[in-house]
Amino acid sequence: MKNIDTGGHVTGRSVYVDDIPELTGTLHAVPVLSEKAHALISKMDLTQAEKAKGIIGILAAKDIPGENQIGGILPDEPLFATDEVHYIGQPVAVIIATDHFAAHDARKLVKIDYEELDVITDPRVAQQKGQLLFPPRTFANGDMDKGFTDCDYIFEGRADSGGQEHIYIETQGSYAVPQENNNLKVFSSTQGPTVVQKTIARVLGLPMHCIEVDVTRLGGAFGGKEDQATAWAVMAALAAKRFHKPVKLILDRDDDIVATGKRHPYSSDFRIGLDKDLKIKAFEVTLYQNGGAAADLSPAIMERTLFHVTNAYYIPNVKATAYSCKTNLAPFTAFRGFGGPQGMYVIEAAIAHAATRLGVDKSEIQQQNLIDKGDQFHYGQVCDSHNARKSWEELHHHFNVEKARSAVNDFNKTHRFVKKGLSIMPICFGISFTKTPMNNARALVHVYQDGSVGVSTGAVEMGQGVNTKLMQVAARVFSVNTSRIKLETTNTTRVANTSPTAASSGADLNGKALQIACNEILQRLKKEAAELLKTEIVHISIRNEKVYIDDQPTELAWEALVEKAFLSRIKLSEVGHYATPVIHFDKTKEKGHPFTYHVYGAALITVTLDCIKGIYETDSVQIVHDFGNSLNLTIDKGQVEGAVVQGIGWMTLEELTYDQNGHLLADSLSKYKIPDVYSAPKVIETIPLVTNGPELAIMKSKAVGEPPFMYGIGVYFALRNAVREFNPETPLGYNAPLTPEKVLLALYDKKG
Repeated sequence: MKNIDTGGHVTGRSVYVDDIPELTGTLHAVPVLSEKAHALISKMDLTQAEKAKGIIGILAAKDIPGENQIGGILPDEPLFATDEVHYIGQPVAVIIATDHFAAHDARKLVKIDYEELDVITDPRVAQQKGQLLFPPRTFANGDMDKGFTDCDYIFEGRADSGGQEHIYIETQGSYAVPQENNNLKVFSSTQGPTVVQKTIARVLGLPMHCIEVDVTRLGGAFGGKEDQATAWAVMAALAAKRFHKPVKLILDRDDDIVATGKRHPYSSDFRIGLDKDLKIKAFEVTLYQNGGAAADLSPAIMERTLFHVTNAYYIPNVKATAYSCKTNLAPFTAFRGFGGPQGMYVIEAAIAHAATRLGVDKSEIQQQNLIDKGDQFHYGQVCDSHNARKSWEELHHHFNVEKARSAVNDFNKTHRFVKKGLSIMPICFGISFTKTPMNNARALVHVYQDGSVGVSTGAVEMGQGVNTKLMQVAARVFSVNTSRIKLETTNTTRVANTSPTAASSGADLNGKALQIACNEILQRLKKEAAELLKTEIVHISIRNEKVYIDDQPTELAWEALVEKAFLSRIKLSEVGHYATPVIHFDKTKEKGHPFTYHVYGAALITVTLDCIKGIYETDSVQIVHDFGNSLNLTIDKGQVEGAVVQGIGWMTLEELTYDQNGHLLADSLSKYKIPDVYSAPKVIETIPLVTNGPELAIMKSKAVGEPPFMYGIGVYFALRNAVREFNPETPLGYNAPLTPEKVLLALYDKKG
């Protein structure tokens, strides 16, 4: 089954926030953003801006009727700065005008006098000065002292990974429309409708039931609209409430890049110990997370980093400590992988460092230490499958890794100024929100008199195909054609108290809730059919819109059955509620069973490097991936391909650089490099691991959004290997992204 949104996307008929027809009298909002990274506001003069043509008003902190607070996990982020600004791009006010361009012109007339303060951009400096967003956490397992004592080899090093801009096609935006009786309807480009609803209610001083948030779809998100969409929706709602008119706020791309958070950069120190058999006996890591100026989602992201510091390996003695450091940059936020990639990169760097020092191939250490069924993760959960090793073995068998390695070696022997690099990247990624209470969902299902079906869930479609999968779930349970099913918009009035569509859990949570609701209605219909056909319900089934008694079709079809059930006053609507079982985590001990299941896989990566120019190509990324029993392999393979390219971008191209005053230097699409068709691998080949998916995945189909992002890490190490083929003495450390400029320098640099 193809993605049900494809037709609308390619014809331009899909509706996003900015496509909603504007009501008469709609006003437009543009935020006023701080131009300083850390300063006191000594004076803000709005006089000239307020007099400008088309200006309706300018709202600031003093105009907020409720709380000037939008912090989600921690209440440390005002909607509008008051006396002090903490990063460039921090909102200080919002201009409301008759059109977008008038508001932009007026913004140039706002005059703010600043008294500048010290600026911190480096997380290590912040940690040294005690500037933390919240207390550090440590995950530990085993006996570290004994673990290192038992090692034959111990190596230390440092690994840094950079941030990443989301570059979703649709920028942040919202459209707020006043309703009767003090209510508001807000169309928001958000992954978390309930978060937006709750925060608007807090800022406006209203109960949540006064705020209806509606989401049709997003033009991409990648985590950047889980928490960061909230501020702009709140501003639009505040203005709509104040002026009693519809208000639209759509960020320009430049404002979006400057004012919104990105993937967290991390700086890390590691120590790794191995025995003579290359078994990793101990691993210690200290991670410095650059959290930016406010917590945003940093606590949860840092926690997921700690969960994933061992990637796909079993290590008996582990100690991982993480600091979330407060800097004068826009609050960093969720991004595909949610902290997992940053932790997994460090263990891969530590293994690569050990392999280089020992003169062995990195894959020898990787293979020796793959986690297996019965092994315990450092956070207490027990591995319940052989899929890490099965993925590794199938990769070697299907893609003939040894032959590929020989081909790379032969090429390098005969080419002086062009070198190839090869690496293998295994992955193990946990699926669930790490905050246990968030793992729940609801679905509302209506079966109408004519047999058509309406489905409402808390899942947000953002290009990942969740609506298609949910349609498949309903169609399978009822055994009807998908043409009978309509996926409604995601709406807080129809489905309340939703968790964000994030953590790769959207299909699982909402699909399970939908499955429950559909099965409840199906049982009522089967009972009605049994009475009509004068048999027992155990003999009744519905297949392809026909009612069967055992294996024999009857004259009773879906439409007729639904009509008779309606006439018999059978309930044809249902709310399904699903709460993930088995998961739990005790933060006082940092132990538990936080994940519903894990996704595994392995990738073989080859690159070709031009050693004169420092430019490279990714020849191939060949993958064995654990889809479980895929519900839609076309969509799932598409997710793998997109994730791989995005991971390559993070590891090799996309560089967030700031000057000492906190200015983002790559602050536009002309300065920020994302992978294009020339940067993408020439070949991405994905085969499913032959395995049986877990019952807790929707119809045994495992989550797919985030795990394959980590295959991109392997491109970094393949490229690094190619550099070392040309210059074995390069002092190249572990500092991602490994951009062409860094590659060129590394090719001709020597130790000492």
